[in-house]
Order: sequence, then structure tokens, then C-alpha cells
Amino acid sequence: MSHALTVVKIGGSLVADRVRLCRLLGALADGAEGPGVIVPGGGALADAVRATQAALGFPDPLAHRLALDAMAGMARIFAALEPRLAVTKTPGDELAAGRVPVWDPSGLDGGHRDIPESWDVTSDSLALWLATRLDAATCLLVKSADPPSGAGPADLARTGLVDAAFPGFASRFPGRIVLRGPGGDQPCRGAVPECAA
Repeated sequence: MSHALTVVKIGGSLVADRVRLCRLLGALADGAEGPGVIVPGGGALADAVRATQAALGFPDPLAHRLALDAMAGMARIFAALEPRLAVTKTPGDELAAGRVPVWDPSGLDGGHRDIPESWDVTSDSLALWLATRLDAATCLLVKSADPPSGAGPADLARTGLVDAAFPGFASRFPGRIVLRGPGGDQPCRGAVPECAA
């Protein structure tokens, strides 16, 4: 995969700002971040899984798999909002064909040894996992809130801006990690080895 590749995780909370979301999807389809793969957050669909689990008490592995389905649903919604995007379980194929893929992670619903099946892993960590697998140069997380300046992965997890597993996935990703809130980009301190550029 190209080292210029950017994996862009779009937080499900951005559905509350349709104008920003549609502008972002259009810009990504236009190639604003260069070659890229979009990872959708689960948004309200994943929140429904959380609420249902709290009410019925089913196990975390099932909740994790249902949350993957929620992300797959958001992928289809993103493609409906921006028809130039291609929903796929294999983003490399769409990139090779010159299209901008939106990742459908439901292919992981059989489990994967590198991914714990719990709420500690959400779309933030899954974006880092995919970025590592695709040998991406950058993992950009688009959020509805601005991150604290100079925060590292552990700080971001502690404040709840990313999931609890994020620091571990960040330590295995050799590229740049950037968080973008409404106020602009913030590099994630301590996420990139000194020799990486």
C-alpha cells in the first residue's frame, strides 16, 4: 500500500452536524487528504447497541460484533450522502481501482486475534488497526470536539475522547496520528517514534 495513504476515521457524533459531515465526505471524495480510506464511527447505531446491552445484559463479544454492524450501517449512510464513495470490506481493492473506500468492518464479526471484543475497542482503535494493516502514513480522527493541545494517546483515552484500547493500538502504528476537531488539526503527542515523519 502507498505510504501516502491516509485512513480517516469520521466520528459517528458528526451526524449532529450534517453540513460539516457532508462537506467532509465531499472533500474526501475529491481527494482532499490524498489517497484515503474512510472508517465510519457507529454513532447512534452503536449507542443503540450499548443501550440494548445495558437493558438485556448480553455479553461483550456480541455487543462488539453488533457495533461492527453499526459501523457498517454508517458506512452505507455515508455512501448515500456522498455517492462517489464505495462501501467495501476490502479497501485495498477499491483504492487500486481509483475509488475512495468507506470500510465496512463487519468482516471482523468472526473475531480477530489482534482485536479484543469489548467496548474498550471502538472505531478509533479500529481505524488505527486498519491503518497499520494498510501501511498508511497517517491516521486522521475527525471528532466533534477539539482535543487538548499536546495530548498523547493515554491522555486522550483518560479523557474519553478515544477508547481505552487506543494507546495500545497507537503504539503499534508507525505513522502520524492526527485528531481534527472543529478548531482544526492537533497531532497526537507521543504517538509517533522520533524517526517517523
